[in-house]
Amino acid sequence: MTVRAFVGQYAFLSNFYRAPVMLDGVGYPTVEHAYQAAKTGDPKEREWVRSAPSPGEAKRRGRRVHKRPDFDGQRLSIMAELLVQKFNRYWNLRAALLSTGDEWLVEGNTWGDRYWGQCKGEGANHLGELLMMTRQAIKEAQSKKEQNDDQG
Repeated sequence: MTVRAFVGQYAFLSNFYRAPVMLDGVGYPTVEHAYQAAKTGDPKEREWVRSAPSPGEAKRRGRRVHKRPDFDGQRLSIMAELLVQKFNRYWNLRAALLSTGDEWLVEGNTWGDRYWGQCKGEGANHLGELLMMTRQAIKEAQSKKEQNDDQG
């Protein structure tokens, strides 16, 4: 099976889902806020993005910051770290992610994002891939803990 969009019962997979995370010691209301703020090294611009009233506004503000020269090479690892935080920090979100089993996770969209997701069935789906990697890492960590508990 495939999860084709991060809406409805799968809205928790979206970066817009309210689940506070940390970036460089500062709290952000959503992964989207933190990711967009990570685009810049300017503390004032980061705060401007962090204080956005919604994830959509944070995304719009993120398009207007002075982007760090190393950002494009770091964006996948930044997103991966934020997702690990989100799903390790909140047991309910971790359980929801695990409840997707081995389903293929696709960030389907209509706005043309073929980097993070897929539009009209085409795209790299990096967000879906990172979510599946996060899910697998959680499964492996749980399995290892259960093995250690059985031995102890």
